[in-house]
Amino acid sequence: MSANADLPPADMKLAFEVDSISKHFAGMKRPAVDSVSLRLNEGEVVALLGASGSGKSTLLRLICGLERCDPDSGEVRTPLGVLQAKGALSRQIRRLRQQFAVIFQQFSLVGRLDVMTNVLMGLAGKRPALPLMVGRFSPSDQALALDALSMVGLADQAFQRASTLSGGQQQRAAVARALLQGAKVLLADEPVASLDPESSSRVMDSMTSLCQAHGMTLLVSLHQVHIAQSYCPRIIAMREGQILLDASSDAFDEAFLSQLYRDQPEEAL
Repeated sequence: MSANADLPPADMKLAFEVDSISKHFAGMKRPAVDSVSLRLNEGEVVALLGASGSGKSTLLRLICGLERCDPDSGEVRTPLGVLQAKGALSRQIRRLRQQFAVIFQQFSLVGRLDVMTNVLMGLAGKRPALPLMVGRFSPSDQALALDALSMVGLADQAFQRASTLSGGQQQRAAVARALLQGAKVLLADEPVASLDPESSSRVMDSMTSLCQAHGMTLLVSLHQVHIAQSYCPRIIAMREGQILLDASSDAFDEAFLSQLYRDQPEEAL
C-alpha cells in the first residue's frame, strides 16, 4: 500500500534518494530493510513510523553509510554523488557523509566535557584533527558554537559539564552540534524516546525550527504517532523492513495505525 497525496513534487531539489536498498543480518529470519526506495527533497520534515523491529534505525544507518547495503542491493544517492551502491561505499565516503548529521537516542555527548566543547566536536570533519583533540578552538569557532547553543536555548549552559544536563537538554545540545557540522540532512533516530512530554516538545521544536531556518532536511524516526502528526507534514510507515505507506500526515487514521502496529515481532533492528 502506498500513497503520495500532497507530497512535494519530484522536481524539487534532491536532499537524498535511496533506490531499492536491502540489508540482511546474519541469524535474522527476514531482511532488516527489504527493497526500500524513497526520495527526500531539500527542506522536508519527514517522520519514520513503525514498531521496534520494523527497520527504521537500520534504514537511517544505511542512508548515511554507517551500514552497508547488501551486495545485490541498490544505491544511496546524494546531490554530490552516490554514497553507496551494491554493498560498496564510495571512495569519497568521508566527503559525502558530511552532508548528513545523525542524532541518536543516547545523546552521544562526552559527559566530562563542557557543553561548548561537545558542540565544537561537530567541526571534526571540517577542521584539522590535532587542535580538536587537544581542545584548541578558534574564537570564531567558539562564537559559532555559542550561536548554535543560543538557537536551542542552551547558551547559559555552555560551560557546564554535559553530564549535568537533563536528558532533553543533552538532546538539544546534540542538535546544536549537528547544526555546527553544516550538514544538509539531519537524521534523528528515536531522539525523544526516553524524554518526558515537555522535553520531547522542546527537542522537536529545536530540530524542526533549525531545519526550517537553515534549509535542512529532517528525517526522524519516532514511536509517538501524535508527535509525528504534529511536526511532520509527511510520514513514512515501515513494517517488517518495507515501506507500508508514504503519505501526508493526515492520511494516517486509526485503522491504518492499528494495522501498522499489530502482531509485530519482538526483536528490534
